[in-house]
Order: sequence, then structure tokens, then C-alpha cells
Amino acid sequence: MRKLLFSILAFAVSFSLQAASERPNVLFIAVDDLKPVLGCYGNPIVKTPNMDRLAARGVLFERAYVNQAVCSPSRNTLMLGLRPQTLGIYDLPTHFRDVYPDAVTMSQTFMKNGYRAEGIGKIYHAGKGNHNDELSWSVPHWTPKSDTYSNPANAAPSKGKKGAPTEAEDVPDITYQDAKTAEEAINRLKKAKQDPAQPFLLMVGFSKPHLPFVAPKKYWDLYKSSDFTLPDRRTAPDGAPSYAPTSSKEVMGYVGVPQELPLPDELGLKLIHGYYAAVSYTDAQIGKVLDALDAEGLSKNTIIVLWGDHGWHLGDHGMWCKHTNYEQATRIPLLFAGPGVAVDKKSQSLAETVDIYPTLMQMTGQQIPSGLEGMSLVPVLADPSKPTKDHVLSVYPRSKRIGRAVRTERYRLVEWKVPGEAPETAELELYDYEADPQETKNLASEKTEVVKELRAMLAKYPEAKPQVPSPAPQEASTKKKKKKSEDDGE
Repeated sequence: MRKLLFSILAFAVSFSLQAASERPNVLFIAVDDLKPVLGCYGNPIVKTPNMDRLAARGVLFERAYVNQAVCSPSRNTLMLGLRPQTLGIYDLPTHFRDVYPDAVTMSQTFMKNGYRAEGIGKIYHAGKGNHNDELSWSVPHWTPKSDTYSNPANAAPSKGKKGAPTEAEDVPDITYQDAKTAEEAINRLKKAKQDPAQPFLLMVGFSKPHLPFVAPKKYWDLYKSSDFTLPDRRTAPDGAPSYAPTSSKEVMGYVGVPQELPLPDELGLKLIHGYYAAVSYTDAQIGKVLDALDAEGLSKNTIIVLWGDHGWHLGDHGMWCKHTNYEQATRIPLLFAGPGVAVDKKSQSLAETVDIYPTLMQMTGQQIPSGLEGMSLVPVLADPSKPTKDHVLSVYPRSKRIGRAVRTERYRLVEWKVPGEAPETAELELYDYEADPQETKNLASEKTEVVKELRAMLAKYPEAKPQVPSPAPQEASTKKKKKKSEDDGE
């Protein structure tokens, strides 16, 4: 079954008869835990001049979504072009190669067609059981090395514990990982300039604003505490299943964070401040990479993509972190710039992570592998007024249930069901973003016709697979980790 799933991908893709020097390069920028709180997305508080200028060079998707709001499955979708519910991998510990050893990643396809594929920073999951995939790169993946905190007093007090949730020390940018990632990306761009005959796919992964919110003090100083307020709605949606919200266990793993919700207001405001400071810090590192691309004369023939691996709850509904099917966890920033892309435009078209693989295939003149589950966004990049699809999908597991969600322009329906059980056993959530953009009430019992229509959309797709177990010897440790919490993930 595993071989069958990927046999349609594991073939040598024929490349168009384009001169090597004319093939566009690709600079792919992945940002961990980045929700669309950017100036280019209309946020009046945040300071993100570099991502904003990137948006001005291309097309910004205002309705872009991930297929699962947690790190590893989201990145699997990016690199494999298949949704988590197809793969059956919803957790952090399970490496996709353990389940699908013959999988062909996006970067492998690039390499087969003459590209040099390089990965630096966080592209695959980089927590415990690092998932960096050696088959995906032309050269070994590069990971920056630095301590999480600049001040040892903020570090974990004992083994197995996490340190402080924030840090604001007066230190240079290079103290933390992301500045080192930017520095290495600049070095790779300089080397690429020396070999113009071979096009490159350079994937650069930044780790902030992932917890802990550590950033040099100057980025904290961009904001005043009075800039921030806690969300008005700090309770779960009325009528939502009790298991649908996240338990926020990830943030509770840090020193000084209470082990139950709601978090104290003072702490909540500090976390929001820290998130924004970390976003601005990473924005500055992205600016250095964009400057280097321009300085090396590579911009004219380089496609640039910026993608957030999922959103983040900043106290809305009383929740923190990701791990849900709700809007704040699933909506992401998605920017494209470069050859063939309209300039300084915004698109209302729906897009999802699974669309990126086929889009980059078409943009670079490569044949799109059969079996990918997304669709190319190339028509929208040329004309942002064009529609794409009428819905996107996301998924999240809770205990034995799988929550499959379909998001249209106006609604989101979540169908919670144990895989294999009858459709009538499902518990449903429905939200109307035109009438209720803050998701305050589950309308599934009131708007039955809408529910029927959206469930018909879900029925077009195979039922979500149950979580696939990791092969031995990893299986025992994986199960042990899963028992801890589904919301502990990075």
C-alpha cells in the first residue's frame, strides 16, 4: 500500500527543453509559527518592513491555509504534496520515511531535473527526533548551532524541563539561531552566483516566532506594552465540542506558566509582546537574505516564496499555541514574487499548503508529478483576480477522533469522527465568518442546509486515515510521547 501510494511520484520527471541558465531559481523561506500579523496583511502595530517589501514585489494570498496546524505534518504536506489525512501522519515523532520509504519530495524532484537543492534551518521538523531528510538535498542539510537563551538564568532549570517563555536581553542578532541561518543563506547565494549554469532551490527555514519568544532587546523596544490588548473573546465557541479547543499544553511547558487556563492577563500580554518582538527579529533576518539576493544580481531570475507553517492562538478563545482547526491556527501568510508574478497585488483566492509543490513545478517549467493533491496557483499569480478553488481542507486529531475541516469563502465545517465509524456518529462544528468572524458560536444545528452542502464537499475525499504507527524500534517511544498530549507539539 505504501509503495502504491508513492509509485506515481517515483519516476524521473522530464524537464522542458529550456537552457539551464534560463531556468528560474527558487528561494523558499519558511517561518515557524508565523500567523499573518504582518504590516502587509493590514496589522497596524507590527514592524515587518522586510516581509512587507517582499509582498510589494509580488502577490499576497489573503486566504491561505495550512492542512494541519502543527509543525511536522504541515511540513510533510509542503514537501510531499499530500495532505496529512492521506498520509495518516498527524504527530511529531513519526518520520515520513519510516512509513513511506520511497516517497519523493519536492526537492528530490527538483534535483532530478537538474537543480541544486539545499536546505538550511528548519525545513522539516527539528525537535526531538530531528526529521531532516538526507535524500532531499544535494548537499547535507545545515542547521545553526546556538543556545536557546543568551542569559543562562533563563535556561531550563533541570533536564527535561523548558526554560523561560520569553527573553529580552541586550545582545546582537547573531546570538540566536535565525541570524546564523540568514548568514548561511547569504553565503549560499554568493556561491550560487559563481555557478550560474545550475539553477538552485534554496530552502531557508527560520525558527522564530516559535516559543520561547527570545529576541534582542531592540526588537522588544519596537513596541510598548500599551500597544497590546488581550482578545475580547476568551472562551471557546458556544456549542463547540469540549475536545475541539487546544489545551495550550505547549506554552505550559515553560517555567512560570500556570498549568491551567486562563493564563493571567499580565502573562498573556507579555507573551503577545514577545511574539511580536520575535516576528520583528525574524523579519530583520529575512531582510538580510533579500538584500543579498539583490546584491548578487539573482533577483531577476529567482522565484521567492514566503510561507508560514501554521498560525498561532494569541489568547483568542482563551487559547495559546496552535493545534486546532480554528481560523487563528490554520490561516497563514503566503507570498510569491519573481518571474511571472504580478507586482504588489493581493489575492482573495483560497490557497492551501498542498498547492505549493505543483505551483513551483509549473513556475520552473517542470512537469507536475501525477498524484499530488494540490493545484497550481500559477494562473492566480499572473492575474490575482482569478479564482482558484471553492474550498480548502485541514485536519486535526483528538483522542480517537479525526477532525476534518472544510473552509469555504464564508464557512468552516469541522466533522469530528472516529475513522471507520458511520457518518451519523460525527459531531459537527460550523462557523459563519461573514456573520461571526470571531467564531463565537457553533451553528451546525441551525444551518442544516449549509452543513449538508459542506459535508458533501468532504465526502468527495477519502476518509481520513487513522494515525499510522511508526515502525519498530521507534514505535514504543512514539506511543509514549503521544500519551503525553496532542498539544505538546512544536
